[in-house]
Amino acid sequence: MIKGRFLGIDYGTKRIGVAVSDENMTLAFPKEIVPNNADTMKRLGEIIVQEGIREIVVGESVDFSGKLNALSARIDVFILDLEEKFKLPIQKQKEFLTSVEARKGTNTKANISPSQAHSKVKQIKSGRIDASAAALILQRYLDKINQKKI
Repeated sequence: MIKGRFLGIDYGTKRIGVAVSDENMTLAFPKEIVPNNADTMKRLGEIIVQEGIREIVVGESVDFSGKLNALSARIDVFILDLEEKFKLPIQKQKEFLTSVEARKGTNTKANISPSQAHSKVKQIKSGRIDASAAALILQRYLDKINQKKI
């Protein structure tokens, strides 16, 4: 079996959540948040080299009915830029409600102390949710391709 890592991306207009897989391509882990600015491709290139990425999975934004939404066109342009810059295979994975799912672990209504609640709010504001959403997108894709191998 070919070893390597996959890069998961949750594209946003301000921040891009990034996740990486393990070498066996079975588990996804949140990596970091990359600001969506002029340095985005440079930082993604550094991650691709550092992590030995061989394939990229980008979340495909859809609405509640499963149709592409307004962000979809921007994601398509972003994917074209990735393809041109890195020459790696790029897959799309529907990202329906991944940010909502990622926030489940940051529910501040639970029975937690004020300092824990403050920490959770800071995580949300700092964008950690974006990296967790990228990991969920990547994990769904890994689960799908690994099911086909069975």
